[in-house]
Amino acid sequence: MGVPAASQAALSPESALAPTSIAGGAPNPIDLANPLSPDAGFKSVGDAFRRGIQNYNAGDKEGAVRALQYAATQGHTVSLWKLGRMFAEGDGVAHDDLKAFEYFSQIADTYADESPGTRQAPFVSSAFVALGGYFLEGISGTYVKPDISRAVDMFQYAASYYGDPDGQYSLARLYLEGQGVPKDARQAARWLRLSAGKGHRAAQALLGNLLIAGQGVPKQPGLGLMWLTLARDAVLSEQNGKGGSAEDAWITDLHDKNYASVSDADRKQALSYLEQYLRQHQ
Repeated sequence: MGVPAASQAALSPESALAPTSIAGGAPNPIDLANPLSPDAGFKSVGDAFRRGIQNYNAGDKEGAVRALQYAATQGHTVSLWKLGRMFAEGDGVAHDDLKAFEYFSQIADTYADESPGTRQAPFVSSAFVALGGYFLEGISGTYVKPDISRAVDMFQYAASYYGDPDGQYSLARLYLEGQGVPKDARQAARWLRLSAGKGHRAAQALLGNLLIAGQGVPKQPGLGLMWLTLARDAVLSEQNGKGGSAEDAWITDLHDKNYASVSDADRKQALSYLEQYLRQHQ
């Protein structure tokens, strides 16, 4: 079975089908020059994974990679995902988007039918989102070329089948920009609502902006400012913990711009909405 191309990107969350082949015959990233043998010093896959995470947390990234690669050769989902993230971010290894793509592809190809709600489902859905990003931009100098229809498929599957907030946000962005799908602010707002309700701050910020502008949704400045305030507060909280990123500056800027543009009555209504929201989500 397979997800239809971009023309079917508006499928409901209940009707998505899994893509069957992601990497298109890509080489296995775990085919090492000196592959780890079954007697590599680990008692089991679980033992290798635990030691990999222990080494990672202790700052021994080389030991972490060795242990995680052993677990990954046995198809351990979280080990495949962690290695993908490490290569994608250059975290303890040389940055290599192609290796990251291949680790995520192995997850998607092997575990696409993983049921939502299982312990490994979040890692599977995260792999689909990562693949969507790679298909959106391509990987320079490799066989991974930009393919907007496959990017839509990846985001759609993560957003619909798994309810992944990153997938929902990414799909909403495509609808806002008309990339691979018809430009449709209403569909964008639909996916942003789903993602924002799960605490995705970028989705909260964009949804708030749409509500204040009345773009794709009825104009509701008070509610829009509430979402923008939630997003802004999440950024400020992370910055105070020294975990903030310059990439989030647009969220605080968007909040401040919209805060200045609405009326005092809208600001009071936003505060009322915010208090209600926080009570419901304590």
